[in-house]
This record gives sequence, C-alpha cells and structure tokens, in this order.
Amino acid sequence: MKFSILIDSLLVVASITLMPGISTAQTAATNSNEAIVSNLNKLPSNYSSISHVEPFDLVAYAYQGGLLQHGIPSGGTLVFKTLSSNILAKDLVVAAVNAKKLQPELLDDQNYLNAVSSELIALPDYAAAD
Repeated sequence: MKFSILIDSLLVVASITLMPGISTAQTAATNSNEAIVSNLNKLPSNYSSISHVEPFDLVAYAYQGGLLQHGIPSGGTLVFKTLSSNILAKDLVVAAVNAKKLQPELLDDQNYLNAVSSELIALPDYAAAD
C-alpha cells in the first residue's frame, strides 16, 4: 500500500514539475480538420466540452489555478480546504463543468467522482513534495 502512495506521489511531483511545459502546448490538426486539445489552459472560447480529463489532471489543473474563476482556490489554499473538507470532489467537478472543461454527465459518474476524491486526498502529500 505504501509503495502505491510513493508511486502516486512521484507521478504528482512529475506532473507539477512538467506543468509549465504543458501550459505552452499547442493543438494538433487531425485528418478531419478537427483540433485535438492538448492544453486545458488554452481551450478556444467556443469549445463546449472535453470528452475526458483524467482525475489527476483535473486536480493538477485546479492546483495550478485553472479553476479560480469558478470558486476553486489554487495551491496551498486548495490543499488546506481539501484537508478541512471544505472542497470536495463534487465541488471540483461542478467547477470544471461550469468552466466547460468537463462534460456535465461526469457529475453523476460515481467512479469519476471517487477517482477525483482519491486525488484530492493525496493532494497534501503531493504538494508537500513540491
């Protein structure tokens, strides 16, 4: 069990470390001339939803301040509010849906909510390693 926490922690540290490079990512054209969105920060304003954002990526996005305008704090404040149960997985998913980063159907997907909750529970450990 502790080994899996170590692996999860390493993955979070790696993603937080790589976040600046990810934020400069561009979109790539496909054969059907549709864009593949490769960066949550630079979605076109008319883009209505994303087919799937991994729970880990959603929590990392919130930690980096991507959901500030939708009531989710960033950085240490997010960690503190997560520890005090003032921010729950549902809150994060609602904010992401309101920000048009997730499809509304995920609000009722208990597996997705549980996965986001697991990432939020691990967030203090990830942030401490930062």
